[in-house]
Amino acid sequence: MTSVRDSVLMTLLLLLLLIRNGSAHNDCDENLSCGKNEPHIEFPFELVKEMEEPCTYPRLCLSCTEKRQTMLLLPTIKLRVNYIDYESQEIYLTDPENCYSNKFMEVINFIRSYHLEARYGEPENNLIFFNCTSAGLPYLRNNYMRQDMVSCPIYMANSFESVLSLDLTSCTKMFNITAPIAAVHSNALYLRWPKPNCAECEAKGKRCKWKTNNDTEGDIQCFECKRKGIHVPKSFIFAATGSIFLGLVVIAVFKGILYFRKKQEDQERVDKFLEDYRAEKPARFTYADLKRITNGFKENLGEGAHGAVFRGKLSSEIQVAVKILNNTDVEGKEFINEVGIMGKIHHINVVRLLGFCAEGFHRALVYNFFPNGSLQSFIFPPEDKDHFLGWEKLQHISLGIAKGIEYLHQGCNHPIIHFDINPHNVLLDDNFTPKISDFGLAKLCSKNPSVVSMTAARGTLGYIAPEVFSRNFGNVSYKSDIYSYGMLLLEMVGGRKNVDMSSPEDFNVLYPDWIHNLVDGDVHIHVEDEDDVKIAKKLAIIGLWCIQWQPGNRPSIKSVIHMLETQDENQIAVPPNPFHSATSTTVKGPTSTRRPLHLEVIEE
Repeated sequence: MTSVRDSVLMTLLLLLLLIRNGSAHNDCDENLSCGKNEPHIEFPFELVKEMEEPCTYPRLCLSCTEKRQTMLLLPTIKLRVNYIDYESQEIYLTDPENCYSNKFMEVINFIRSYHLEARYGEPENNLIFFNCTSAGLPYLRNNYMRQDMVSCPIYMANSFESVLSLDLTSCTKMFNITAPIAAVHSNALYLRWPKPNCAECEAKGKRCKWKTNNDTEGDIQCFECKRKGIHVPKSFIFAATGSIFLGLVVIAVFKGILYFRKKQEDQERVDKFLEDYRAEKPARFTYADLKRITNGFKENLGEGAHGAVFRGKLSSEIQVAVKILNNTDVEGKEFINEVGIMGKIHHINVVRLLGFCAEGFHRALVYNFFPNGSLQSFIFPPEDKDHFLGWEKLQHISLGIAKGIEYLHQGCNHPIIHFDINPHNVLLDDNFTPKISDFGLAKLCSKNPSVVSMTAARGTLGYIAPEVFSRNFGNVSYKSDIYSYGMLLLEMVGGRKNVDMSSPEDFNVLYPDWIHNLVDGDVHIHVEDEDDVKIAKKLAIIGLWCIQWQPGNRPSIKSVIHMLETQDENQIAVPPNPFHSATSTTVKGPTSTRRPLHLEVIEE
């Protein structure tokens, strides 16, 4: 289907080009320039790319910079082209580095090699070079000299000019030289090219070009610009356009039939699943029920990767959150996955699924509503006293999340790996009891989830375990959730994200070095009393254990809970730096650092 569509589009493009060529376009009238306010480029100048070989006589080569500025290419230097007058055959050049004296000999060789002249046809002049490095700006009275001296302390002057009037009495004379131009002041150079002269060719209505068999002499020849055109009958154009339009209509109808057939098959798959599911599972709502519950989807709580969430009421006492799934999941796999998993689990630290909707193209999930929102809204640094929850409450939340993960891993008939543990997917009730949510990426496992079959990486960037990216790090297992939990725990302790998502093409995991400073006793976060220090160190150490690079080095969730409930943090050993091979030695000091680590997907 794609190849047919591409062929039609290519045919249409060729037809448009053919019609355009049929309108008698003059190929000799092409306007070449680097930008809107840049000089027009025509013979004897030539626009080239800098990657080509250096220009040799008689070619005068110009190129465009990234800033769309016109530059004259010489063997070793570049000069900025500010203006070209083709009638008087003059070109106005400046030096981007504001220092002609440093490249004076290259400029003189260029002028002599190309038989160029100064603007007013000056004969050979005697020029004197002065070194004004030690003179200092206060001794220079001329404003333009003050500007030049900042970047170029070497000054050139004509022999007939007064040293006193030029403020050169404090400078040191270096040497004399004879040149075909006068001294260059104010970083400006005006040159004329007497040859080639295209006046004779233009008088005949022709254009100039170099003779291909005698380039070394710089001879030119005239050529005539002929209008090129192809006569295309209007009947052919109308017939071709009609055929293409008819083909596009047929393709659109065919694709529409395939689309609706696919949606019907998807709906049948969902209905079959729900038929087996209806007896003991959550309530099934119609789309009209959802509109009534949410008062016409009036209050939007937020937009997620899989759809929008709206606030609603089942009764005057029961508030709910209704998640309307978008159509990106064409086959309905995530909908079936989430309803199938959440309908089988009930735990104080896992969100309860109250109901669902699967009517036509509409699919939705209904949960309890939590006014406090997600944990992401409460991750603040400890010094932010207006928003920081406190270390006791952070420990309570951390333990609740761990118990929810333990239930998923060990308390269900079939172990469940969540694959998307992150602060956005942990909701908080009125008492700040954490609830794990969003099971769209979760996976039901066999009785032994030590090795899980995976066909593609899943999860949120920054929280995905290394082995989920590549099996070179180990097998995917329940330890993948432990890694995500560890990253979440470190963000709670530090009150900041350890993931940089400014560039979707190149995200970074920012490893917090201050965590090791904390566990070594060199605390750089705001902790008020000794008990809080113990909690902060304990959470930091547990987080470091959970993000160990190799899955076998991470603790089980039962061991994590045991460490969280331990009163003496000194009984918990400090793990090695999991990124030691990818980073330099941790630097201790008054400030904390976060080093970026690039997670590269390794091909299996």
